[in-house]
Amino acid sequence: MGPPSSSGFYVSRAAALLLAGLAAALLLALAVLAALYGRCARVAPSELHHGGDQDAAPSPPGEQKESPPTRQSDPTLEPAVTATLGKGRPFGPWDQLRLPRWLVPLHYELELWPRLKPDELSAPALSFTGRVNITVRCAVATARLLLHSLFLDCERAEVRGPLSSGTGDATVGHVPVEDVWFALEMEYMVLELREALQPGSLYELQLSFSGPVYQDKREGLFLNVYMDQGVRRALLASQMEPTFARNVFPCFDEPALKATFNITIIHHPSYVALSNMPKLGQSEKEDLSGSKWTVTTFYTTPYMPTYLVAFAICDYDHVNRTERGKEIRIWARKDAIANGHADFALNITGPTFSFLEDLFNISYPLPKTDVIALPTFDDRAMENWGLLMFDESLLLLQPDDQLTEKKTVISCIVSHEIGHQACESSFFFFHLQKWFGNLVTMSWWNNIWLNEGFASYFESRVINYFNSKLSRNEIFFSDILHDVLKEDHALVSRAVSMKMENFTETNEINELFDLFTYNKGASMARMLSGFLNENLFISALKAIDDQSQIVLPATVKIIMDSWTHQSGFPVVTLNVSTGIVKQEPFYRENVKNQTLLTHNATWIVPILWIKSGTTQSLVWLDKSSKVFPEMQVSDFDHDWVILNLNMTGYYRVNYDKLGWKKLNQQLEEDPKAIPVIHRLQLIDDAFSLSKNNYIEIETALDLTKYLAEEDEIIVWHAVLVNLVTRDLVFDVNNYDIYPLLKKYLLKRLTSVWNIYSTIIRENVAALQDDYLALYMEYAITTSPFIFNETNIIEIVAASEVGQYVAKEFLVNNWQAVSERYGTQSLVTLLYIIGRSISTDLQIIELQQFFSPMLEEHQRLTVHAKLQTIKNKNLKNKNQSARIAAWLRKNT
Repeated sequence: MGPPSSSGFYVSRAAALLLAGLAAALLLALAVLAALYGRCARVAPSELHHGGDQDAAPSPPGEQKESPPTRQSDPTLEPAVTATLGKGRPFGPWDQLRLPRWLVPLHYELELWPRLKPDELSAPALSFTGRVNITVRCAVATARLLLHSLFLDCERAEVRGPLSSGTGDATVGHVPVEDVWFALEMEYMVLELREALQPGSLYELQLSFSGPVYQDKREGLFLNVYMDQGVRRALLASQMEPTFARNVFPCFDEPALKATFNITIIHHPSYVALSNMPKLGQSEKEDLSGSKWTVTTFYTTPYMPTYLVAFAICDYDHVNRTERGKEIRIWARKDAIANGHADFALNITGPTFSFLEDLFNISYPLPKTDVIALPTFDDRAMENWGLLMFDESLLLLQPDDQLTEKKTVISCIVSHEIGHQACESSFFFFHLQKWFGNLVTMSWWNNIWLNEGFASYFESRVINYFNSKLSRNEIFFSDILHDVLKEDHALVSRAVSMKMENFTETNEINELFDLFTYNKGASMARMLSGFLNENLFISALKAIDDQSQIVLPATVKIIMDSWTHQSGFPVVTLNVSTGIVKQEPFYRENVKNQTLLTHNATWIVPILWIKSGTTQSLVWLDKSSKVFPEMQVSDFDHDWVILNLNMTGYYRVNYDKLGWKKLNQQLEEDPKAIPVIHRLQLIDDAFSLSKNNYIEIETALDLTKYLAEEDEIIVWHAVLVNLVTRDLVFDVNNYDIYPLLKKYLLKRLTSVWNIYSTIIRENVAALQDDYLALYMEYAITTSPFIFNETNIIEIVAASEVGQYVAKEFLVNNWQAVSERYGTQSLVTLLYIIGRSISTDLQIIELQQFFSPMLEEHQRLTVHAKLQTIKNKNLKNKNQSARIAAWLRKNT
């Protein structure tokens, strides 16, 4: 199904006004445009927490059976337990981050009863009680059971079995529990049994527990208090990923340990309960005080890990539609539903599902999808199977809000989350298992990049589907590739696929949800698609390593391991005179010659390339250097070569002097002979390589001479980002360069200005489908600074005059600043105030000023950092002089 009209992207008239003012305020326009991200507005990957992919298909709806009620424990068989802390115990499996493989969970019967009432929202603390019966298969004989539990009180623990059948309906006895204790560091509950469980047998763990509802953080089971229709209301929701299911119920909380779930929620009658599956039934019960509660049960889930378990208890309204026989409901505040704020999300959700079903040739197996807009959701979005959760700011759209940016944000995030749903349902990831070994089953969190990276990659496919006029390559560069290439390098960044032994604490798992998991992971997926060709990639052939369509130098796993198991990326350099291509790790400041900073590994590099505008055959650089005679050109012909076709490879490209010269000549003679994505690539690679000492700055500047003929905003954005930098605008030492740069760029802005000014005068609506004209709207819809009390002093200090004002302010107020924001805020201010230092005397003066404010260990760190700033400024001063000289020569 095609997208409905309301899912298109639009540019507001305010953007046209910005363009109209460009000629009159060039100085302001350059500074603002240089600050643009040049991308679909996205939430930082560090704010997005997503889940994994399923490789087990659920039972078809017709085979789902009504879930049996949760059985009451028999008090005559097992007394209530008193749980204790495991302090002073010898080293054991409870000191390991991974669960021992003694038990395999098969099924959970989970009942939760949060005590939320609409007339008791001011209660200081809210709690819940629960029961869970877990059917497990014993793999190794053991009298000690470990499962995850954190901040839960265990009130009863029983073990029934061996079970006489897999249904858990009949038992032949029970195994006495002698002790229950908690290993808090690794977040385990430990059950000590009187006798060992037998391998191959099934057992049922029966646990009763209670725990807190969180109000100050969005993890586990948490509370949102909000206003709706003029009334103060509350809702409960869950966030289990990555390791917060253990905060809600005792479980085997690792991604590979999938099971089915029968979920029961007990809630106040004025609320509705939602979970992964459709509602099975409802009944009523009374508590000891006579209050009536509603008991809602849900159909059995497919096999899934604990981090995808989800539920919400709310007083919301919803809008709904049916897409290919499956119901889709968007839940939000009643005011928002009544005013149509959920309509846009509803109208894009169904077509997105349909597109991905067609792409993967699968049918989404769940009978419904609920999407809920939470008033406050720190994790921004979560793709729980069947119950997607969003911060309402990323899902709801006012009908009169036609800003392209807002619609693009919603479309990107919705596409990403639905991308998870479709991928988890398809055989695509099943076949990836052959390529990547056990990565796709994500036996643990070190390989989360597969889940998030592939979802991010297909997110861009969905955006392109809804906007066929857009270039997928340019979208991917703007949204994903540019940001991660800017941050990635050989020494500091991490590999996207990390080794298990690198993890020692649970909180390290949270740190994996970063730029490298999302953006580099997506870039890995795109590179794989690039060298396999897209049809082969999407079809995910089982015998991919045996097929004859594409000749590979090694198995896909070996090729991709060379990229995912080491940090950074290569610089690929072509000498067009000899045809020699070499690779080397990309280093910041090109420090590779320092003895201690070596990176000896190589990558298996796919090189798609073009020669004089004609696409050439794929070649492979699987060693440090290799000769490709077909890439040679001479100074006497008109040929030119560009490596990394469409920028599908995750690397930067350098050329010898002749190679750059030939490309520069082509740009000046006929720039349109070089595709837009490669004009963008040449600018971005050249300035990055010059900044990091791989090539001279003059080589990069030479590529800008043709800009009078450049009419693509995305290319202009790359130029402005690299030339009109913050340092150049705000540093008084660069004021002599700015008039030269202004004059140089003004002469070359005519082409792009004429195009857009004509459109504005004749038909501003023509900009509605121009995704890239968003590098314009962002400038007027988003403040360049986010003012809040934690950074207002830093904002003041960032200006040329403000650094002296802030310094004077700190003389009398540094203790108050330290008490309120911590001493680290003083260190940050020191770096901001000292950003322009270039002598040892200035370093000494700053250290003396800040010394009373800092702790001893901070003083040592600060000295090293200030030396780094000084050296950088000295380099920049030299660089600025060379830029000024080049501008004088070419203006």
